[in-house]
Amino acid sequence: MIVPSARLLIWFALVVLPLAGVAGTVPGAAVPAGLGIVLFLALVMFDACTASSALTGISLQLPAVVRLQRGQAAAISGSIRNESARERVVRFGLPLPGEVGSSGSDITTRLPAAAQLLGIGFPCLPAMRGLFQLEQYFLESSSRLGFWAYREARSMTCELRVYPNFLEERKQVAVLFLNRGRLGIHAQRQAGKGRDFEKLREYIPGDSYDEIHWKASAKRGRPVTKIFQVERTQEVYVILDASRLMARDAAQFERYITAGLLLGIAAEQQGDAFGIIAFSDRVRHFVPARSGKAQFHACRDMLYALQAQGVTPDFDELAAFIRTHLRKRALLVFLTALDDPAIGESFRHAMDLICRQHLILVNMLRPPTAQPLFSDADVATTNDIYAKLGGHMLWHDLRELGKMLQRHGVRFSLLEKEALTALLVSQYVNVKAMQLI
Repeated sequence: MIVPSARLLIWFALVVLPLAGVAGTVPGAAVPAGLGIVLFLALVMFDACTASSALTGISLQLPAVVRLQRGQAAAISGSIRNESARERVVRFGLPLPGEVGSSGSDITTRLPAAAQLLGIGFPCLPAMRGLFQLEQYFLESSSRLGFWAYREARSMTCELRVYPNFLEERKQVAVLFLNRGRLGIHAQRQAGKGRDFEKLREYIPGDSYDEIHWKASAKRGRPVTKIFQVERTQEVYVILDASRLMARDAAQFERYITAGLLLGIAAEQQGDAFGIIAFSDRVRHFVPARSGKAQFHACRDMLYALQAQGVTPDFDELAAFIRTHLRKRALLVFLTALDDPAIGESFRHAMDLICRQHLILVNMLRPPTAQPLFSDADVATTNDIYAKLGGHMLWHDLRELGKMLQRHGVRFSLLEKEALTALLVSQYVNVKAMQLI
């Protein structure tokens, strides 16, 4: 499409209006003035007819995939090609989604003649994690005489992937990621109550009866104890709830995703295999546990577009999936919300099916109102009393749920959102130190 430029309006005011005034006021000047107006309009129309050539040979190229981080200013980099033989001033525009944001999604630049490739960057500030598609871009350039601006929309294919931002969360666990000295997490071989047989030794008073090798003891005529070593590669799974209770608070869901991926980094540094299970009313995504940096990228690529859905979680189907697909004993770290009594009871029943085979850690962000009675002195009205009483009942129900889970060997923790990642990684480190898996 073409639109009139400021130059056309100025020339119209300088040529057409004065000639029209002369034709109406000066006798005998009507014909020359009319011819002047006609010539000017003919020139303008000719310029309009040839305006479409203003963008011939010009194109914008963007990568097929652009990776960004939520909350971090960046630029969508591309290249411009000008195959024409003349210099041009072109305006480029990208229709960026509102979730990606931009301080200026259109850029005007001067292209040299026959320029093969020129770099260009569109600034943006992603505010939301997810997958976004760019299907077209816009160009605008002036006609040869400058009376018109020719605009054109062209199709393209560009995928914007906005990943979680690990910067702030990783600062909280920076010490745990140190890989030198005695601090931090280190992959090392340990002897103790592991799963792999190490050797036999003489019985020492205090050894557990289930550690005695009865056949070897019968052959030798004296008690012999089995020694195990911790497995060199253990499996750690983050099981992420993406159901309706998680959909209540988008910020909370973001924290869960970020914390889960950082736990994966910790497991990779420890030499363990790391995997992800995301579920709602069904198992939506499953990344089998593996080790190596490529595994982290696979988990990140699976989670960056994950959104919570307004459906009730099906823990029984999840437990059946775990029993079917996870044959080896693993550490299962649940990130969920159980403040709905019906959902909490369903979760407790489902854990009975898998708690004997796997070590289970259940983590939930403490609801803001869930706290013991009399723990907050900010009470001024009767409504405040009822609100605090309701918060106490919620806190009490969650504690009772934690006690019931504890009887089955399932550890339940209410965590504060500011320290979620640090506490999650600390739990993993403690489990490794105690050789529980």
